[in-house]
Amino acid sequence: MNEQEFQGKLAELMGEISTLPPSERAKLQQLADETRQRHERLRQTVSSLQESLDYLRLSIKYLVFDLEATRRENGYLRKMLEETSGNNE
Repeated sequence: MNEQEFQGKLAELMGEISTLPPSERAKLQQLADETRQRHERLRQTVSSLQESLDYLRLSIKYLVFDLEATRRENGYLRKMLEETSGNNE
């Protein structure tokens, strides 16, 4: 169920609740409001998690890039050392 479907069903439920007698309406209306609030908190949490995952993915890409660059530099420096030590002998 996507966001629009959920909001539509919740609005439909609120409409049905409004037709009930006042004694039954208050409790169900409170439950529906709590459901709306929980859904909003859940949506915010999921959004925050998605942002965190995006940041983590980007950080990992930078770390992999840095690791590859360090390996290339290491190889280059080893080659230079081998050439330098080979010339000294």
